[in-house]
Amino acid sequence: MELGVSVRGGRSVASRQFHEGALRVLRPHYLDGSGQVCYVMVNPGGAYLGADLFVIDVQVEAGADLLLTTQSATKVYRTPGSFAEQRMNIILGEGARLELMPDQLIAYREASYRQNSRISLHPASSLVMAEVITPGWSPDGATFKYEELRLRNEIWVETGDGFRLLALDNVLILPPVNDVTGMGFMEGFSHLGSLVVVDPRVNQGLADELDQIVRDFDAYTGVSLTATVAGTAGLVLRSLSNSTEELNNLLGACTGVLRERWYGQAPLNLRKY
Repeated sequence: MELGVSVRGGRSVASRQFHEGALRVLRPHYLDGSGQVCYVMVNPGGAYLGADLFVIDVQVEAGADLLLTTQSATKVYRTPGSFAEQRMNIILGEGARLELMPDQLIAYREASYRQNSRISLHPASSLVMAEVITPGWSPDGATFKYEELRLRNEIWVETGDGFRLLALDNVLILPPVNDVTGMGFMEGFSHLGSLVVVDPRVNQGLADELDQIVRDFDAYTGVSLTATVAGTAGLVLRSLSNSTEELNNLLGACTGVLRERWYGQAPLNLRKY
């Protein structure tokens, strides 16, 4: 699936769309008067299966504003002898903004899933990505019956002489190999939430503020900052809980602060269910 977004007539619109195979996007929505366009990715097949490969290319051109979400949870079913994979390439132009807000990823019994994302952005662009990982139902009620979850994000910032790596974010969970319930892994929790923010306005004060906000939730959370590259910086928030709803509320509270402060927008209410 390919999606390109540019500015036309004071609002963001699709300048390029292409799909082949399962993935596609629904018609655009405008949730408020900001000009931000919202696209919803759908997979009519309903789930990811063994040997499936999904390739997504997104380009947000200079000054454009895209909210990209999914119609429902991404479900990974059994992948015997193989794995399902998603590769995403994202390019943000000068002054571009992307909010990437998929529904939760659910890995079921005997599932293996790999997700590789490469994000290239201009120092004056803005990126917000949120994700929740959830173990799927299994007959014996155990929470970690999947084989592998491997999620890798590379974030590159344009400089005067090319691109420089800002952050390499790698999550690897292998329940058959390690006791992922213990210390240093999931710390007794079953669900993982992540928030990645890259923006020139990211600083220690914002990290401290989000750290205070998340203390009101039933979750174990940490916040880290990247180094500054070409005038922009990144923030990574990780949160452990036993509830998808709790993590969605926590991430929504954090992104709501950014939306209101930076763009004068209300918190997201996508009303999918």
